Amino acid sequence: MSTAPQIKIPATYMRGGTSKGVFFKLDDLPERAQIAGQSRDQLLLRVIGSPDPYGKQIDGMGGATSSTSKTVILAKSSQANHDVDYLFGQVSIDKAFVDWSGNCGNLTAAVGSFAISNGLVAADRIPENGICTVRIWQANIHKTIIAHVPITQGQVQETGDFELDGVTFPAAEVQIEFLDPADDGEDGGAMFPTGNVVDSLVVPEIGTFQATLINAGIPTIFLNAEELGYNGTELQDDINSDVAALARFEKIRAYGAVKMGLIQDISEAANRQHTPKVAFVSKPKSYTSSSGKQVSETDTDLLVRALSMGKLHHAMMGTAAVAIGTAAAIPNTLVNLAAGGGEREAVRFGHPSGTLRVGAQALNEKGQWVVKKAIMSRSARVLMEGWVRVPADSF
Repeated sequence: MSTAPQIKIPATYMRGGTSKGVFFKLDDLPERAQIAGQSRDQLLLRVIGSPDPYGKQIDGMGGATSSTSKTVILAKSSQANHDVDYLFGQVSIDKAFVDWSGNCGNLTAAVGSFAISNGLVAADRIPENGICTVRIWQANIHKTIIAHVPITQGQVQETGDFELDGVTFPAAEVQIEFLDPADDGEDGGAMFPTGNVVDSLVVPEIGTFQATLINAGIPTIFLNAEELGYNGTELQDDINSDVAALARFEKIRAYGAVKMGLIQDISEAANRQHTPKVAFVSKPKSYTSSSGKQVSETDTDLLVRALSMGKLHHAMMGTAAVAIGTAAAIPNTLVNLAAGGGEREAVRFGHPSGTLRVGAQALNEKGQWVVKKAIMSRSARVLMEGWVRVPADSF
């Protein structure tokens, strides 16, 4: 019996923030996968090892979690005053689809490093020593992101002493600025698609909840932990081992997506797993993080737990952190109230792995809230580089 050989494709496996993914240069992909569509999706599914009914992604590069089932495609930017175009694909673990509806804020931290090391940033923009400012066009959401990447002797500096909760080892700090992070309207309207900072979200057979529905960084549904029967200190196993709770969150997410204008009917949510996110907030409390680290009530302004791809995230999605910082800066959102209310330009929130600080600058212009940028720090590192191999007939 004749079978197709494997082909090899240049790729880099990188950690960015608390996520990992397989990075490609667009022109390194097979020609038919350089264009958006079925061939590209099938290729990325095979690279990651999906769909996998066992939920393990054993036959691919994925790590069987939403944080590690990710792909990135980069190219020299087609946009004026930008260095690199960044396209993110969230690969489903057990289903045959790639979700292109949003960004990955964590992997954004690795985009600048990859772009510099792979010739996507002009040489005259890279200092011998210092900080290289990489201008990123986020192609999924049509937004500008600025990454400040440390450079030593003309090369990306990856090692350092910056510690990020959710990542075991220290590395060099990469500061990221998300410019004008609120949605412009293509997929559900302004920053607050309903026009309200707090809504009543009716979910049949589940309940009615106060909710802040916001498009900033990534569309997010914020709920109060207490209304859900939680205290805000939950870790992954507390939620992910509860099948009924996960089903309830998914139903809330589907009805929230309809209310935000992201989908027309709740049935569409199954094919849009990446967005919107669901998160719940509470006032600060002391708890023990997943690593055993003690987080004191005085260490944080509020607590946030968020779900990604149907499971509680082990730390916090970078784009959700942007949504948290943005919502915290705007008076009377649920996030702002959990943090104590009032005006603020930064918050430190507690998540399952520890804490994270994020800042945002919010202005009220003619009765509408506008956020100019959100800022946070991450780190990134190349884990492996070379080629990935896939069967030639798999895409």
